[in-house]
Amino acid sequence: MPMQAWDYMAKQTRATRRDVLKATGAAGAIGLAGCLGSGDRTTVTIGATSQNSSSQQAAQALARAASEHSDSVQVDPQVTGGWTANLHEFDGGNIPGMAVDNNSLSKAMNEEAPFDEDPVDELPMQGFVFTRLEMYWVATEDSGIESTADIVDGDHTIYPIQPGFGTRLLTEEVINRAGMWESLDESDNIYEGDTTDVAGAVEEGRVDALCIYGANGVDLSSWVEEVDARAELQAIPIHDEFEQAIDDTPGALKTEFEPYGWNQDVTGITDTVTSWALAAQWAFGPEIPADATYEIARLAHEHHEALRESDPTTLDHSDAESMTEAVVEDLEVHPGVADFFEEKGVWDDAWTRGEAEGSDEE
Repeated sequence: MPMQAWDYMAKQTRATRRDVLKATGAAGAIGLAGCLGSGDRTTVTIGATSQNSSSQQAAQALARAASEHSDSVQVDPQVTGGWTANLHEFDGGNIPGMAVDNNSLSKAMNEEAPFDEDPVDELPMQGFVFTRLEMYWVATEDSGIESTADIVDGDHTIYPIQPGFGTRLLTEEVINRAGMWESLDESDNIYEGDTTDVAGAVEEGRVDALCIYGANGVDLSSWVEEVDARAELQAIPIHDEFEQAIDDTPGALKTEFEPYGWNQDVTGITDTVTSWALAAQWAFGPEIPADATYEIARLAHEHHEALRESDPTTLDHSDAESMTEAVVEDLEVHPGVADFFEEKGVWDDAWTRGEAEGSDEE
């Protein structure tokens, strides 16, 4: 059934999407052209979602590692509307590389909502996994909410993450499968603000419960840290129907753990939370040279400690096999990343090697 955020996405024209990056269009154009800076260094422009997001933090760390440890490539992170939105930006020719989650990729490949009414014609090639985000529920202490069962009737305002985010797409699907979305939507109790605005909304009492996420069992996303600093919150358990919805949602990995990364004690109601986790990877277009994506993979493998200095949630890819955990068999792998996987002995012949522009491969 149609959902509010999906309708929002579908109503945007491709021309409007191009306006999203108009402010950074010059940088994007340079990235598409391939070269920038001193010598023969290639700039790879990456759509890395919003300010303070986990993807933006990871991309900034990658950019720092390239600056410090590469003579051939530099990374230029760009602010975009989210993982799901990035697929449309790529299809519109606005970004040559991106952060994207496997759930959004799968739905785009199969033209499932939100890509059923607004499909993408061109998909990027796969790179390697850079994060696993673990989403769960918290509520304000003043809301009276003690579990997700208290949200079913639609009388409380929730924040299911920013529209356009891949985390939002998966979260919205789980909420819908749990039979909660319709009552919340009909009562206009879904807050649709950006992650940059939600901390203020929670602090002012305009949001009662929200879905948040941490990365890789290490730390909260930056926007969640801002909410943490401005509002009193508590983690809440999920009811049986919501747990079943996680189990029934493709792309959602159910995990349980103690909340991490908080500066306040959020365990007044429950010591553990149940999460629907989502893996994300860097993905690249054919205009990015194979040598450049090979170098980016090398940086993640050989200099993960340098990345972690900038982004503490960075996955440890010192074992190259960990980089392959998100590879989808039915989508091509960028040739530079494929070369790296083959060199490290972690390539699977079930995967498909793609081609970059100017490649000699047939």
